[in-house]
Amino acid sequence: MTQQDRERIAAGLADKLSYGEIARRLDRPTSTITREIARNGGPGGYRPQQAHQATVQRARRGTPAPPRGAVPPGGMKEEELLEMVVGAGVPRMAALVHLDLLLSEEGRRTAAELTRRLKVSPASVSVAVNYLVQQGFVRRERDPQRRRDIYVIDDDAWYHSIVTGRRQTMETIRATMAAAETYGLDSPVGQRLAKASAFLEHVCLDMIKSADRWRTLLT
Repeated sequence: MTQQDRERIAAGLADKLSYGEIARRLDRPTSTITREIARNGGPGGYRPQQAHQATVQRARRGTPAPPRGAVPPGGMKEEELLEMVVGAGVPRMAALVHLDLLLSEEGRRTAAELTRRLKVSPASVSVAVNYLVQQGFVRRERDPQRRRDIYVIDDDAWYHSIVTGRRQTMETIRATMAAAETYGLDSPVGQRLAKASAFLEHVCLDMIKSADRWRTLLT
């Protein structure tokens, strides 16, 4: 990314454009813009000159991400971002992998790269990645030449995670309704379960409609 690109990002933020709109104007993936802003001060602290210098320095050091715990100007510590993800219910190791992918320049890493960067065992990375894939946050790509998997977080990851969550919620809805019918829809327990099932179904349908409506922000 050039200095001019970063100045255009700063101008877009000043005009309160969405990340998707900034990405379209630069002809870049939204995920690239999101990572660029997140690792360089956030929307309130993004400075194009400082962002460009930081990228040059990382390239010279050969480290694609800032040291764990570093604080971008006006930004959050990586530990704070991690705790936010863990607080949302994601297992800590999966949160570490997710955050490392999210803040990487290209949004993709091999298992070996994740193991080396996070200083954890291959088994730990495997469990974490499996969880993220199941939740729709990450997808696998196969490198046929080197016979290895590459894990990718792309623009559609958030949409796919909502769709995956919807499928899981629908299973809960069906199970809850089946239990309601078993107890009897006229019984207090059956009525309570049926109400819960109806509530979850309506919320679930609203979520997927909203995700479909706003999916263009990711493209």
